[in-house]
Amino acid sequence: MKQETNVVSASLNGVRNSPRKMRLIADLIRNKEIQTAIDLLSHSRKRKVSFIFKKLLLSLLSNWEKKNNQSYDSENKGFLYIKEIKVDQGKTLKRLRPVPQGRGHRIRKRSSNIVVLLDKKKET
Repeated sequence: MKQETNVVSASLNGVRNSPRKMRLIADLIRNKEIQTAIDLLSHSRKRKVSFIFKKLLLSLLSNWEKKNNQSYDSENKGFLYIKEIKVDQGKTLKRLRPVPQGRGHRIRKRSSNIVVLLDKKKET
């Protein structure tokens, strides 16, 4: 049996922002319609993180258009939603910060890996 899937994915690796900060915005747009999510990101106070997610969602829409050979226009709005969004920890850059008495404290510059899945709503 062949199972038809409408799931499309987009990912972004090595984002120079900590996963903890990224998950705050990821939780905000999880399970939302794609247009609603883009609107929420446009008005978010976390500018840097929301800009990254907005670009990723636009890439996700482009992937969906290529896969389904149809454009996402005003007639098709409202049936695509964010099925899953994962933010994992990427590589950590380790740096040393000099402190008094000849010591050094470690600074960890964290990065994130993001995966977003887009799916079509079931018609009821």
